[in-house]
Amino acid sequence: MNEKILIVDDEQDIADLLEIYLKNDGFCVYKFYTGLEAMHCIEETPLDLAILDVMLPDIDGFALCAKIRQQYFYPVIMLTARVGDTDKIAGLTIGADDYITKPFNPLEVIARVRTQLRRYIHYNTQAQVLSGSSPSQEPDELDIRGLVINRGMHTCTLFGESISLTPIEFSILWHLCLHQGKVVSSEALFEAVWGEKFLDNNNTVMAHIGRLREKLHEPPRKPRFIKTVWGVGYKVE
Repeated sequence: MNEKILIVDDEQDIADLLEIYLKNDGFCVYKFYTGLEAMHCIEETPLDLAILDVMLPDIDGFALCAKIRQQYFYPVIMLTARVGDTDKIAGLTIGADDYITKPFNPLEVIARVRTQLRRYIHYNTQAQVLSGSSPSQEPDELDIRGLVINRGMHTCTLFGESISLTPIEFSILWHLCLHQGKVVSSEALFEAVWGEKFLDNNNTVMAHIGRLREKLHEPPRKPRFIKTVWGVGYKVE
């Protein structure tokens, strides 16, 4: 295993507990109690996943997540003591992949880490397959009225402008474009992209769709590409 996991939490008991569980599971752990220390690690160390507390004494977890997303695509899991949806939507909007509310069961965190790493490793493996060498019947590139998305190269352009997408954003857009003209429910989209069972009141898909629309410069009331079919799901026309 030996994947490199970053933990950032100013509550030392929580950070230490997560470190013990992750190391016992075979992970290599980089643990910090402040955002500034973690920032140096992010810049200098090749990581596979980050677990970030939202509330830190110096640089908050959102800023760290935004820093990661400027250069890297590895999964980010946010931790917070708040139970409302505000932090969750904010974190997902800036590129976080998952969100866990304190207090939590450490075994749940380990399970979430494994799930995110499986998705990330699977995605990278698929992305390294060059055009023509994959046995999949899916095309490697889709072009929808100037929106061009290439699965093999993990690139997305809109009328020639390069659009930077996180792995989850890319997977959502690819799935919708692949099913162009068909309505994809939030449940089906979540299960296809995250590989997990969809739970009621899960705003994860909605938050990522909102972020995708921003990146694609979609007009809020009349989106050109990703359209909402109220009460059903989303579709790309």
